[in-house]
Amino acid sequence: MRYIAAALLLAQAEQEVTAANIEKILGSVGVEVDKKNLDIVLKNIQGKSMEELVTEGTKKLASVGGGVAAAPAAGGAPAGDAPAEKKEEKKEEPEEEEDDDMGFGLFD
Repeated sequence: MRYIAAALLLAQAEQEVTAANIEKILGSVGVEVDKKNLDIVLKNIQGKSMEELVTEGTKKLASVGGGVAAAPAAGGAPAGDAPAEKKEEKKEEPEEEEDDDMGFGLFD
């Protein structure tokens, strides 16, 4: 994920997405780069625009779930196409019973 984030930052800044540039970004915040994983990521994103990467990533994240919907990318589908949100059911918690502790509490 860190490599994709760095690549998106480079693309947003209209700079070339290269291993050296990604290493420079990640190194500036103290993140070590695994060249093997970086090469795999660069191979998979080669020739794709930022919009394509965000769209693909959003679909993948949606399939994983997690209870939070991803925000649409700029120029994405209108909000009316979004799936209906599930209403959260509020469970009433039973009131705690007071113990007759004769005025002495455990944490007083």
